[in-house]
Amino acid sequence: MIRLSDYLKNEYNEKVYKLSLSTGCTCPNRDGTAGWGGCTFCSAGGSGEFAAHAGGATASTAHPDWDSARAAAEIDRQITEAKGRISAKTNARLFIAYFQSFTNTYGDPDYLGSLFRAALEKEEVVILSVATRPDCISDRMLEILAELNNSKPVWIELGLQTAHDQTAERLNRGYPRAVFEDCVRRLKEAGITVIVHVIFGLPGETREDMLDTIRYLARVKPEGIKIQMLQLLKGSRLAEEYEAAPFPLFTLEEYADLVAESLRLLPEDMVLHRMTGDGPRKLLIAPLWCLDKKRVLNTMNARIGEL
Repeated sequence: MIRLSDYLKNEYNEKVYKLSLSTGCTCPNRDGTAGWGGCTFCSAGGSGEFAAHAGGATASTAHPDWDSARAAAEIDRQITEAKGRISAKTNARLFIAYFQSFTNTYGDPDYLGSLFRAALEKEEVVILSVATRPDCISDRMLEILAELNNSKPVWIELGLQTAHDQTAERLNRGYPRAVFEDCVRRLKEAGITVIVHVIFGLPGETREDMLDTIRYLARVKPEGIKIQMLQLLKGSRLAEEYEAAPFPLFTLEEYADLVAESLRLLPEDMVLHRMTGDGPRKLLIAPLWCLDKKRVLNTMNARIGEL
């Protein structure tokens, strides 16, 4: 496995930092198109608690009055805000424009394309990264993404979470695995980098179920993977289920062992974008060990180093 930090340093010869931005999109399983209420593990912020807030019009419909100048102004504002949030953490000069919260291709493709294009036109932005769902990339959206990919790299992050449809139904994910497979095929044919997000510790799944998801991705071969421990956040339906009837959660040591074993199963040239996650302190219910980032990373790196 290649760690993201090493990959970026090899590509750009210096540190590259993510700027969390927003398109203003919602999700099809929040507005009734594919379901209501969103995935049960997702908070009200759509996994984008650290992202900038979109101003002006939302992305759910076409916007004939939205021109490139207005798109550029919106992105200017968001990037300035995002840089301000991370100014105490890094002196990085190069950035990834990361559209993180909710489903960032769920809207008018040309409007969204104007936002993505405005971000990529920034000299300091070297990569466009877009989090979305595999059931929300239309042919027109794919055409726009492929065009943008000709100027600078475009990464599409797909929230698979699990390869098991039974678990996905319980989580209200809103699409079957076959839809994911078709989307990955289309993206790869267009030459676009695919990153897949998985969650360990989902209720009802055994350790072997989680390793089966990793084995499945080893066959599908996305270019990158994000692995995260299930975090129960206030405002999510899964947190409500947990508080009513607690289910088992991994200890840090158990989680570190599972991640280490998973990395052994994945292709050596796959990029590891994440092996844990930072839950917002004010929202996190469990597991609380996630808050001690230094201890988490030290434990996991030590376990991985033993293999």
